Amino acid sequence: MVLQTCVVLGAIMLGVRTGGLGLGLWGVVGTAILVFVFHLAPGSPPVDAFFIIIAVITASSAMQAAGGIDYLVALASRIIQRNPARLTFVAPLVAFVFTVLSGTSNIFFALIPVIYETAYRNGQRPERALAASTVTSGLGITASPVSAAMAAYLILMEGTGYGLVQILTITVPAAVVACIATSLVQQRLGKDLLDDPVFLKRVEDGTVEVPAALRERYAAKVGGAASTGDGAGPTASTARIEHIVPPGGATAAWIFISGTLIVVLLGLFSGLRPAFPNEDGELEPIGMSIVIEMVMFTAALVIILVRKVEPSVVVEQPLLKAGFVAAVALFGIAWMADTFISGNEETIIEPLGAMIEANPLLLAVALFIVCGLTTSQSATTNTLIPIALAAGLAPGVITAMWPSLIGVWLFPANGSQIAAVETDLTGSTKLTQVPVWHSFTIPMLVSWVAVVGAGLLLQLVIPA
Repeated sequence: MVLQTCVVLGAIMLGVRTGGLGLGLWGVVGTAILVFVFHLAPGSPPVDAFFIIIAVITASSAMQAAGGIDYLVALASRIIQRNPARLTFVAPLVAFVFTVLSGTSNIFFALIPVIYETAYRNGQRPERALAASTVTSGLGITASPVSAAMAAYLILMEGTGYGLVQILTITVPAAVVACIATSLVQQRLGKDLLDDPVFLKRVEDGTVEVPAALRERYAAKVGGAASTGDGAGPTASTARIEHIVPPGGATAAWIFISGTLIVVLLGLFSGLRPAFPNEDGELEPIGMSIVIEMVMFTAALVIILVRKVEPSVVVEQPLLKAGFVAAVALFGIAWMADTFISGNEETIIEPLGAMIEANPLLLAVALFIVCGLTTSQSATTNTLIPIALAAGLAPGVITAMWPSLIGVWLFPANGSQIAAVETDLTGSTKLTQVPVWHSFTIPMLVSWVAVVGAGLLLQLVIPA
């Protein structure tokens, strides 16, 4: 048992170190060791979840190839830049909503420069909006009907009475509460730019100029002795960052969004789904995993046909590559976890189940920490949710704690965090020598507490 545990943990650690496809490939190697060396029966590979991810990323990539992502980014950019005074509240909500719509937080990368420039030009501390938005974009993963983590979660929750609609009824409003709570706290964190010694030092060194909105105050502060830029001031704070949208980009985006809405509609009204006799001879609607696969593959084809996109171009899109990595990571880690847990059910499930049953909040802590270590929401879902279900925890309680995957921001090992720090030339968004203490730590913790607390209250009124 101890040696098997070392194999599992070792595979995860090596996978994280290798990065990319490495996480999934090391998971498969770990499974092979458990089977051939320790003679454990192979677990059930997450085939349905794997193909849901493939279907969704195919549709997403077709949308990207047709300019749909550019359209969504341009739309989000306009919303953010129209509300500069309320940036710390608007940007996190926009980041969340667009992650929900696209099923991936990769869309947030394109919003980072927009959020930074809007904050900087209006004399605001960029860290407040940047850190909050980075974190809340992660909340969109557990609130999106077409995310990789949702694909894994839906498969695991089959037969519990909790389908897509019940899940979203908890995760969406709980995430909105968390977005607002995070913004309220983040608005009060950090010094204003003119009181920030890091920013002032960068101004003196010529790394960054004083924004037009602060030049008069800065001149008064330093007695007019320092350079405040090239004098282009008054128009600098009002100039818009424009994103070029290819012709037909809006059409591609709305085809994808329509597919997402159809998925939600069929999940809400099971009577709309074809029904077939089950083993007992009773008519039973087809499962949502099949629905998602059919709808999203169809959406991909419609985008290709309507926008006349070459299939070879779809395969070359960054979203497809990123989604394939996520699918392989889910497949490998989930297969290894299922093999390990199934082969040691009495040793693992019973004690852990008893602990979680005695203190359900331990599930939230476990999800938070494991997701931070693996940086994979879908792999963490497949590893821990089966244990919670086997422990007899109510599906509503599990769903309320599932957004603890926000722990993916625990360590600064994600592209969004690095990009936000590198983009912020004022130096307000930063990392430190302590790995778990950075600009994203407080908004992450606030979001975690708020989303789980709101979810636990909501699940009390959501019928199974």
